Amino acid sequence: MPHPSKYLSPIITAILCILAIPSDMFAQKQFKRDLEQISFIPKGQWITGVSVSYSQSKEDNYQFLIVEGIDGNAYNFKISPMAMYCFKDNLVAGARLGYQRQRMSLNSADVVIDSETDYNIDNLYSISHKFLTTAAFRNYISLGSSKRFGMFTEVQIQFGAGESKICNGTGDDLTGTFSRNYSFDIGLAPGMVMFLNNYSAIEVNVGVLGFSYTHHRAVTDRVHVANYNTKSANFKINLFSITFGVAFYL
Repeated sequence: MPHPSKYLSPIITAILCILAIPSDMFAQKQFKRDLEQISFIPKGQWITGVSVSYSQSKEDNYQFLIVEGIDGNAYNFKISPMAMYCFKDNLVAGARLGYQRQRMSLNSADVVIDSETDYNIDNLYSISHKFLTTAAFRNYISLGSSKRFGMFTEVQIQFGAGESKICNGTGDDLTGTFSRNYSFDIGLAPGMVMFLNNYSAIEVNVGVLGFSYTHHRAVTDRVHVANYNTKSANFKINLFSITFGVAFYL
């Protein structure tokens, strides 16, 4: 019977030959884009700023699609200060606070479906306000070598709490609903920044991706109580979420 070493010797020899082959023969050549990393926001810099928006409208016998004879007014106010810190070149983390208030008063309006079907809406009033707290993380990219223009991608995690009141009718026909809501949002908001000098800049960003969850508790005429939840996911550019602001880089 042949000795086992007779069969093991060729195997050991093959293994030794493989180990003797230079390792760089199996390694793939590393691909490099040779992108230059520019320090657009240096480590240790603080960023503070505020964004404010206000809009007001007043309608008198205004018509929009099937709604005619609109008589009313409305306003929307929002303020949002922020503070962020650059913990690594071009990487920034911080927080933003916000307050939003809306009011709408509709004296009269007619919803006309056709010549025989129409509905009248009058004496409708609503007001709401909301407090927001947002944790944010940004990654900056310089546009060119001048360091005046740049882009950033901001990831946001937001918590909110608010109240609203809706009243309709007058006198004995008056009805009203008071509600509280609590919200949780996760979103992605890319933007651009333009430096006016070394310490101040104008920023604009827009929400493109996001998930929102809101819990509502509503009480109508102090009798009827309703609890419900709303969920939404947004995977497109929301032009109504564009935010302009002024930031100071200290």
